[in-house]
Amino acid sequence: MAFQIGDKVVYPNHGIGVVEELLGDPSTGGPSHFYKLRILSNATRVMVPVANVDGVGLRRVITQVEVDRIFDLLENKKIEQHSNWKGRYKDNSDKMRSGSIYDVAGVLKSLSYLSKRKSLSFREKRMLDRARFLIVSEVAEVAREPQEIVEQKIDLALTRGMEAKKGKKGPSLKALFKQVAPTVADVSSDSMTPVRARTTVLRRTARTHVSSDASPTRKRAPIFISINRFS
Repeated sequence: MAFQIGDKVVYPNHGIGVVEELLGDPSTGGPSHFYKLRILSNATRVMVPVANVDGVGLRRVITQVEVDRIFDLLENKKIEQHSNWKGRYKDNSDKMRSGSIYDVAGVLKSLSYLSKRKSLSFREKRMLDRARFLIVSEVAEVAREPQEIVEQKIDLALTRGMEAKKGKKGPSLKALFKQVAPTVADVSSDSMTPVRARTTVLRRTARTHVSSDASPTRKRAPIFISINRFS
């Protein structure tokens, strides 16, 4: 899959990024040629070999049709889950690295349901937060809605799924969405910038720190990560 400078792509477990540079001639697909990406959530720079795009799981941002499918998946009462903790964690880790947003939505759904029945381990709580962040940020980008609105819709879809699993009936998801949608018009374009307390900790882990007396105009040094293979 070929990308051009300026394309928005999704890098597994990191989220949406922008192709900033094509290092070398990408048409040859040789191992020495890379896409240089800037991850939007934390300004991390990632180097992805052109020849290993499929192995890494790099892909384009989803479409609006796929956004609707994500909500259908979250609302569906079917849940696939291991009773064994190690098996469940391994399967979910593989899904998070796959690059498929549907796999990530499956992780979000299963861990959200599980968290209602029992306390999650520290690692599974982090995985749940990461899955939620990845889904919210990409859906907000595609739907051009504030992340607060997308989070509300995701919660509604998950709740509808849990109620359906218990045999309860209620308003359709579309009807419930109409209760949140009007607030979008009241939000200025400036607030479309993704700012979320829930993801603050996740973002901080990839930032470089600047001292308190540093000049406010000083640019933060980018972090580079070179990915040579799927792991």
